[in-house]
Amino acid sequence: MKTLDLALIGNCNIGALIDGRANITWGCFPRLDGDPVFCTLLKKADDYGFFAVELLDCERTEQQYLENTAILITRLYDRQGGAIEVTDFAPRFGQHGRTFRPMMLVRRVRRIAGSPRVTLRLRPACDNGAARPSLTFGSHHIRYVAPTLTLRLTTDASLTTIMQETSFFLEDTVTLLLGSDETVHEAAGEVGRRFLEETTQYWREWVRNLAIPFEWQAQVIRAAITLKLNAFDDTGAIVAAVTTSIPEAAGSSRNWDYRYCWLRDGYFVVNALNRLGATRTMERYLSYIINIAANNAGAPLQPVYGIDGRAQLDEHEVPGLDGYRGMGPVRVGNLAYRQVQHDVYGSAILAATHIFFDQRLTRRGDEALFRHLESLGEQAWRCHDQPDAGLWELRGSARVHTFSAVMCWVACDRLARIAKQLGLAERTNYWQVQAQQIHDTICQRAWSQQRGSFVSTFEGEAMDASLLLLVEVGFLEATDPRFAATVDTVAQDLRHGDYIFRYIEKDDFGAPENAFLVCTFWYVNALTTLERRDEARALFEKLLACRNRHGLLAEHINPVSGEQWGNFVQTYSMVGLINAAIRLSIRWDQAF
Repeated sequence: MKTLDLALIGNCNIGALIDGRANITWGCFPRLDGDPVFCTLLKKADDYGFFAVELLDCERTEQQYLENTAILITRLYDRQGGAIEVTDFAPRFGQHGRTFRPMMLVRRVRRIAGSPRVTLRLRPACDNGAARPSLTFGSHHIRYVAPTLTLRLTTDASLTTIMQETSFFLEDTVTLLLGSDETVHEAAGEVGRRFLEETTQYWREWVRNLAIPFEWQAQVIRAAITLKLNAFDDTGAIVAAVTTSIPEAAGSSRNWDYRYCWLRDGYFVVNALNRLGATRTMERYLSYIINIAANNAGAPLQPVYGIDGRAQLDEHEVPGLDGYRGMGPVRVGNLAYRQVQHDVYGSAILAATHIFFDQRLTRRGDEALFRHLESLGEQAWRCHDQPDAGLWELRGSARVHTFSAVMCWVACDRLARIAKQLGLAERTNYWQVQAQQIHDTICQRAWSQQRGSFVSTFEGEAMDASLLLLVEVGFLEATDPRFAATVDTVAQDLRHGDYIFRYIEKDDFGAPENAFLVCTFWYVNALTTLERRDEARALFEKLLACRNRHGLLAEHINPVSGEQWGNFVQTYSMVGLINAAIRLSIRWDQAF
């Protein structure tokens, strides 16, 4: 049975998911939102759409990341004492004054014991799993030719054994370079060896520059690398996940395509990376979001855009893929781009605020950029008390959501702070007045006297987990008794066992069955804010135990079985881990 016990490799251009037997089961080309060349994760039949390294008579496996890298090591052992080691990565390193990140996966298969017999099976798919490419070959390469993309495998292994999928005794090491249809001018083995050394050095240098907490270092490092892998270097966009259509719960039909950039998710990611000191990824995302704002020409912001900045993400079902464990449909595109979600203005301005205050950044904010952002602030002011779909993207209803209103307040509040930083007194006063009026409206209409807490919608009574962020975004002070009361009410309504649900009301697909993982991390942070640190630490440790063996998290979790569901690897969940670890860890100067 397929599971999400998978490892992610990539280079901020492409990504791939690999199972415990070194099978590549998911990977899109030529970029993160491209055609799933490897797609057995979403296919019932494993007849094509994968890249397998099979050890005959295999009886056990081991798998781990090379420490502080995005390089995966899988060891396979047979019953006769034979063993092989498969090293998987996507090259990424500095070369000729720029970052080299080709559309390439590298697989190095090395004999480590005995006389292992190996079968190499490379069966890519095309057209969203509906077909297989045609095949041609040369002296040291095989070409997989599809209508929109041709891939070339360059290797020092026997081409016949690969094309005919025959077994052979592995005597030393074979290297497989799968990438664009370009000639590799060096020996495959030498290229693989050099790329491995350079990529190892790149990731370890990148990790060395992170400002990590004293506790939970390995967990935070893995989460940080994973966030980095979900960033598309070319534009700076950050995908919510590298997959599409992993259902939020078994048979729920809550199957969405997450290979796009949600402005809200992007803000949380760059905020976490900023806390770790990973400023380059943050800068790239800020450029992406500023360009979107500039190109918006005063129109309302969408909640989600393509990683190339495109606005239209038409959604359709894909007949060539059955779905995770046969649970379709598989969707490409996401109709959320058409939704009205007012919190996006706060998310965009919150992210851009870094440019005006962080002196480490190469590009600094100026009055011209501030004037561009003001148009977003005006949108926030106009819609702060208007109905929308909310951050949970309800498709069948619209209400005035408290979190959306709070983020509209955030937009105005941060514009006031930016204006003050720039010495623009009149604009400072203007945005302070707007922010205060929104604040007053929220306190009047989103506070329930009956419940003694803030509630999820104006004049409503229900709760949702976004209320746990009221201090995080600065709407309330940590000492405000209204926050403590709201946290308690959220737990009363939404906590099931160790997990906080995002909401429990029925929506377009019924009542949610699984918990949205980041919400429990938000609860951990709220407990920490309220000085309930022992309780927060205990719950955080339980969340860490939910990760798969590689330290990765999906979007949802079954509160009874602990099984992960939803698109994978989910940036929101990894951000939650990082933020909670930073808040809970003792300081370095307290450790010794």
